[in-house]
Amino acid sequence: MLALARWCVAHRRRVVVIWIVIAIAVNVLAQAAGRDYANNFSLPGTQAQRALDLLQQKFPSQSGDLDQIVWHTGSGTVDAPRVKAEIEPLLAKVSRLPHVVGVVSPYSPAGANQISKDRRTAFASVSYDKRANLLPHSTGKELLAAIQSVHAPGLKIAAGGQVVEQAEQSGVGFATAVGVIAAMVVLLLTFGSLLTAGMPLITAGLGLIIGVAGIGLLTHVISTTNIAPEVALMIGLGVGVDYALFVVTRFRQAYASREGDVQAAVLEAMDTSGRAIVLAGCTVIIALLGMFTVGVAFLNGIAVAAAITVALVLLASLTVLPALLSRFGEKVARGGRRAQRRQEIRHDGDERSLWRRWSAGVQRHPWLALSSSLAVMLAVAAPLMAMRLDSSDASNDPPSHSSYQAYEMLATGFGQGFNGPLSVVVELPSDNHATALARLRERIAGTPDVAAVLPARLSPSGDTAVIRVYPRSAPEALATTELVNRLRSNVLPPVERATGTRVLIGGFTAGSIDFSRVLAEKLPLFIAVVVALSALLLLVIFRSLVIPIQAAVMNLLSIGGALGVLTAIFQWGWGSSLLGVHGGPIEPWLPVFMFAIVFGLSMDYEVFLISRVHEEWTRTRNPSRAVLDGLSFTGRVITAAAAIMILVFLSFVLGDERAIKEFGLGLAAAVALDAVVIRCLMLPAVLQLLGKATWWMPRWLDAALPRVSIEGSLGQVPADAQPLEPRAEQEPAGSRE
Repeated sequence: MLALARWCVAHRRRVVVIWIVIAIAVNVLAQAAGRDYANNFSLPGTQAQRALDLLQQKFPSQSGDLDQIVWHTGSGTVDAPRVKAEIEPLLAKVSRLPHVVGVVSPYSPAGANQISKDRRTAFASVSYDKRANLLPHSTGKELLAAIQSVHAPGLKIAAGGQVVEQAEQSGVGFATAVGVIAAMVVLLLTFGSLLTAGMPLITAGLGLIIGVAGIGLLTHVISTTNIAPEVALMIGLGVGVDYALFVVTRFRQAYASREGDVQAAVLEAMDTSGRAIVLAGCTVIIALLGMFTVGVAFLNGIAVAAAITVALVLLASLTVLPALLSRFGEKVARGGRRAQRRQEIRHDGDERSLWRRWSAGVQRHPWLALSSSLAVMLAVAAPLMAMRLDSSDASNDPPSHSSYQAYEMLATGFGQGFNGPLSVVVELPSDNHATALARLRERIAGTPDVAAVLPARLSPSGDTAVIRVYPRSAPEALATTELVNRLRSNVLPPVERATGTRVLIGGFTAGSIDFSRVLAEKLPLFIAVVVALSALLLLVIFRSLVIPIQAAVMNLLSIGGALGVLTAIFQWGWGSSLLGVHGGPIEPWLPVFMFAIVFGLSMDYEVFLISRVHEEWTRTRNPSRAVLDGLSFTGRVITAAAAIMILVFLSFVLGDERAIKEFGLGLAAAVALDAVVIRCLMLPAVLQLLGKATWWMPRWLDAALPRVSIEGSLGQVPADAQPLEPRAEQEPAGSRE
């Protein structure tokens, strides 16, 4: 690390120029190559996927997604000539749109069931040649444009379905901008200098510019979803600012202790904090790449994209940051006038500083600190036990969206289940097609919670049929999941055996149920792999059996607390009206994403604090003083980094999408709980109670593991050196308890 830092300091202009040239080159290449996003949501081995594969093979025209155009008249009926005069040309126009393979009108014999009993609401089914994730956003936008061109008094028209919802989704650009502004404000308050505050954003920005452009090139190598750049941008911004903030803070402390020697301060910061951020970055990358264990294709591209971006912002912090500090280090160390008046850097280790007094207070009452923090975390995490994973339906969309309006009209006119039809795919025997289909429709129609069963549609070859089944309950309702499970396990198997058919339940609603089940089954494996690899890394670095176990348990507490908050607000509806949402299931992908990101960020704070505690322990061999100094010197930077992350993530709550609100609030809650309750209360209490046992490891294991120093040469002491005796006034009262 010292060699890299020395080279960057000696060639600081060259370092900055190289990064700028690489950023320009990668962006030019990305623009020339274009982006080939592929939203691959295949779920091998699930019944919904087998149903889709069968349709693609034998009935391609029915293998795409299905949208609905819904209209309601305030006076008269939908059969009125004035209504037909508006609707029929519209449906004809829609049938000619790209990727539309068929439109079933309620005015045709095939759509006889598509008019409500009061004949004031009707819908037309629009079939596409591909699934929504494989269609361009322009497909849904053209459909919406066609609907919006119809203007008739008393006639309300809207469209819903996956293609329309995809077209109406908004990005996170606004939230990212708000997050950057919030980060700048916190950095200004922390350092009191515009130059110092801008430095973490500059280094993170260089890594992000290359990373986001590189994702465009990545799409030509592996299947990558179009949300990968947004996820990578959010994670990269968070960890990039964290890493640079930690290094800059350590530089300012070193500058003060070295009486203004900029180069020596840069080298010390990189040889200590630089090593720590390498460890932190490795744990984030491990957590992200751990998503491969889930076995869901669309997660793999996101994992690789985010991991590459994290690696780039980490590399920028290790190269660009020392180059900039060597040039502007004196100004950075002095800070603004307010910082100079307060002499912040010297006060971090001063006995009068807030963090030193806080650490001493925790050490005087470790059992109280531990029990109270544990009670808070368990109470917040308790709702997690009732969490239900499922995809939310269009009733959670913003009221201004066409998908929401179509959902409400269908629910009012026909029932909520008409917003999520099931596709029953039947592979027929060589004879008795009519008898088999009639018996199948009869059994399905007689199943409780089934509202309607449409006539079967036969493939041109006559060996495959599709039956649309409408549940009574909403797509996201638990009753719908139970209906699908009941049909698959109890209702359909006897009919298959009696008629010689093969029956599969597919469609978006059934696919969402399968998706939730697959993620729930794979989540324990994912967690186990990430925790085990991260614990092994901590074991090698810190030479302690306690630290890896403590880190795993406390990180899981942070994630559990965040998921508990989400369950209480988004599922139970506690205070949900403040966010403009109502109670419903939690998105099935959310725990996976949150675990990968939160575990990585939690490990950042773990490494930042423990590395400094370990450095003081190595130097003094006094466990109480090590905890006291470790928290004193890192408490402010951890809380500043956490404040930035909380504001960045909370900015996502400002959006309209329910899933984005869940994501932002969940991450903000996790960071807040981890930084405040875990790192500043629970962790120092545990370390104080354990004392020297914190750093115990069997000699045979210590000899077997490779040696990697996180303190660097500047943090080492000779093996024969006697440990320093702490001053009496620095050891908190009650530290021997």
